[in-house]
This record gives sequence, C-alpha cells and structure tokens, in this order.
Amino acid sequence: MRALWLEDRALGARGDVPLPVPPAGEALVRVRLAGICNTDLELVKGYYPFAGIPGHEFVGEVVSAETPGWAGRRVVGEINASCGSCPTCAAGRRTHCPARTVLGIKGRNGAMAECLTLPVANLHAVPDGVSDEAAVFTEPLAAALEVQEQVAIGRGARVVVIGDGKLGQLVSRTLAIAGHAPTVVGRHRRKLALLARAGIATAAAADLAPREADVVVECTGNPDGLALARSLVRPRGTIVLKSTYHGDVTVNLSAIVVDEVTLVGSRCGPFAPALAMLAGGAITVTDLIDDRFALADGVRAFARAAEHGVLKVLIAA
Repeated sequence: MRALWLEDRALGARGDVPLPVPPAGEALVRVRLAGICNTDLELVKGYYPFAGIPGHEFVGEVVSAETPGWAGRRVVGEINASCGSCPTCAAGRRTHCPARTVLGIKGRNGAMAECLTLPVANLHAVPDGVSDEAAVFTEPLAAALEVQEQVAIGRGARVVVIGDGKLGQLVSRTLAIAGHAPTVVGRHRRKLALLARAGIATAAAADLAPREADVVVECTGNPDGLALARSLVRPRGTIVLKSTYHGDVTVNLSAIVVDEVTLVGSRCGPFAPALAMLAGGAITVTDLIDDRFALADGVRAFARAAEHGVLKVLIAA
C-alpha cells in the first residue's frame, strides 16, 4: 500500500508497504483523511526516535473487525493502545501503560497511509452529521478538552492561552464554550482574527500584566512558551503544558518552588465529548483547515504544514 515513511529524520513516500494484518481484537481501517499536527513535524526533527508511518489524527472506515457491527462504519480512534492487564491499566491510567504503543508515534504505524490497525476498543463511531473534515479534528479537540479534565478552573478565573496555532485555537475555543473567557497571546494577525471572530479576546504578551493569571495554558510548540507562561502566572497559579518539541528547556525550578506554581503536563483527552461537540455544532473547526493534499503528495504536505503561520493541513488517502 501507499504510505509516508519516516526514518532517521527523513520523510519519504513509499508504495511498497505491506497492508497491515490486524491482530486479535484489532480492526483494519481504511484512512479517509489524516491531519498533520505539530507533534508530527517535531518527529521529523527527531523529537522521539520513531521509525515507520507517522500520523495520529484521522477519520476512516472500518474494513474488517472480529467484533460484529463495526465493518463499514466511519470511525476515529484513540491513539494509545494499552495492554489492559498491567497495574497501570488496572488503575485506570491506560494512556500511560508502560507497554503501550501509540499510533504514529511509538511502536505502531500511523495514519499517513491507505490503511491502519487499531484495537476495536479504541474506535469511536462518527455521527452521520459530522463531516470527514470536522471528524479529523476529534483527536486534537479531545486533547484541548483534557485541560478542563485535569484542572478545575473556577468561575471568574483569569485564564491565558499562549499560542494562536492549531491547538491554541481549539483550547481557547473549548475554554470559551465552558464560560471561562480566555485571553489568547499570539503573533499572527490572521490567526488572531479567527479568534476574534469567535468572540475570544486576544493580546500581545507585552500588554498583559505579569504574575496575574490564575491558569496559563502553553500551546506554542516551542521552548520559549514556558518562560512566557512562567512570567504571566501568579503565585500558586497553574501552568498547563501542551507543547511537545525536540530538545530541552531550561527552567528555574527554585522560583517555581518559591511561588508554589503547579505544572501540569497534558496530552490525550476524551473522544466522546469531542465528538458530541462536533455533532451538536457547539464548536467550529473546519475554518482551521489551510490546505489539503493527496497521500502521494504527502511530503509536500508536510513542507506546507511547516510553513510559518499555517494551520491545519490534511492528507487524503
């Protein structure tokens, strides 16, 4: 089958990848659309030593599954495939299973291909009224919703989102829907205009008072975001870290201790609420799509996604 292949930081198109054979409990899914996210771009830079087919944001159609009722259904899928039997899984922390594979990121070929395999337990049926173009945002939308799963944000809290890119847009929109009135720090006029159109306040970093935010969500995708978050959060405030990137960052941990700042790492989130939001029309996501490429042009799609200021780029398998 056709697929993109990443190895030794080199991304290429291949037409000779064997069609995956789903093991017991898994389904074979034909990919309809896949989305490129910042993590995929960072994998190309060497963020994590992954070799294989990248991509974890997708909507597809089940070709075959042992479980009755799934064949032919349009689906999205949670990306962490856990063992289900270790103490971590038994404790309800399946996304942190030490034996897990992660779609297109760790030990499992991903969605930038004609087909993929995932456990049936990871699949979620896409409601009929949700387009493929909207459904492909389920995974990043779920990741945005995870912020509110992890942090109890009180009414009237001063919430700042740093980053006006793909994830920052979704995080700020979900916070606004929940009534938290975030202010988004960004530098791109077009992206800030999208937020303004959604009724979300925006500001330059220099215009915000330091050390006053109750909650800061860092979505920049670069190391500078943490330093800015640290300057904006109040003592005993909370910083939620959403960025993944290649390389290390220097942090003054003593200052965090003295100010008793809470740092929360945040990644995957709940698919069911994300699909419900899409199905109910509570959130708009398709305005974030900047371009679309065929799988055969996948390398060019990655180059486009890496351009400054570009939002979501889709690959049609």
